[in-house]
Amino acid sequence: MPDAMTELLQQEMECESLLDCFHGLSELDREVFRLLVEADEPLTVDELAAAVDRERTTAYRSVKRLREADLVEREQVNQDGGSYYHVFSPRDADEIADAMQRTLNDFYAKMGQLVGEFREKYAEAEAGGTDDGPEEPLTAE
Repeated sequence: MPDAMTELLQQEMECESLLDCFHGLSELDREVFRLLVEADEPLTVDELAAAVDRERTTAYRSVKRLREADLVEREQVNQDGGSYYHVFSPRDADEIADAMQRTLNDFYAKMGQLVGEFREKYAEAEAGGTDDGPEEPLTAE
């Protein structure tokens, strides 16, 4: 069960934990994201793997999670002879923040809807003369 909302609001939160809240990033994911943000140019998976001292496949899985969370972009670099490789960079900070704000707005709207449903059920129960409150718990669908 997730922490109670009141407990979450009392915790000291940092920017990295904000990404955790929205995207469930692992410690490695946060480290890879930090490296990409601090880099002067896009990085390859091999460069990231060396920087975090992990296998290439482990670093690739982390980059994949960051891409699925829409935090990182991939660019193809073409070489002579038809070969290519990919480099990765963070998305624009404003784009990431705007996406988190939209998610937060959606969450807030859903919670507002549930609070309204609770209010209606509780008022019906009071009007009916019972002290039991709502007949069934409200859940987000």
